[in-house]
Amino acid sequence: MRDAALRQQVCNTARQLNAQGLNQGTSGNVSARGSGDSLYVTPSALPYDRLTAADVVEMDVHGRWHCPNSPRKPTTEWRIHRDVLAARPETHAVVHAHSPWATALSCLRRDIPPFHYMVAVAGGRDIRCAGYATFGTQALSDAAMAALDGRDACLLANHGILALGKTLPKALALAVEVETLAAQYMRALQVGEPVLLSDAEMAEVFEQFRDYGSVAAT
Repeated sequence: MRDAALRQQVCNTARQLNAQGLNQGTSGNVSARGSGDSLYVTPSALPYDRLTAADVVEMDVHGRWHCPNSPRKPTTEWRIHRDVLAARPETHAVVHAHSPWATALSCLRRDIPPFHYMVAVAGGRDIRCAGYATFGTQALSDAAMAALDGRDACLLANHGILALGKTLPKALALAVEVETLAAQYMRALQVGEPVLLSDAEMAEVFEQFRDYGSVAAT
């Protein structure tokens, strides 16, 4: 089985989504860049507690796929994974989840503004909410790509969260951080509108992050 170790990492990351409370059932999906122009994605409609490395689907940049050791089809969101990995050579992993707080915030179609300095973890002064489009469509992938411009994470309107990383652990760690920020922001909104950090204050945060090393935990 080609790239067996990477397939197993995709499988393990998908299981961690559920274990960490970011996902449930068969929702959400994971991908990783493979060798050549290949990528590996989780299959559609398979509970992650039953997922094995053999069920992980191999695809190419043209959307062709095969899963010789299992009768599985790729996740319905394969277009997002393909488009992100094709457009972002520095990105090697993508995590999508229907995490509770980020999904709730996405249903309000609100960005996460700079209410806390850790918003910078996603690469900018805010974390955008992409426009709504039906799941599994090219329109949704296009909306996600627009929201990800200059960012490593975004919300998907009325849907969930998307996080990118150089590795699967980093993409997962970023998803956890954005879910935490969404929860904090939603709780703050129950009292009133949070005081936002200024552009100058956020610029100082980015300067500190430059020497801090990796923003998202490995």
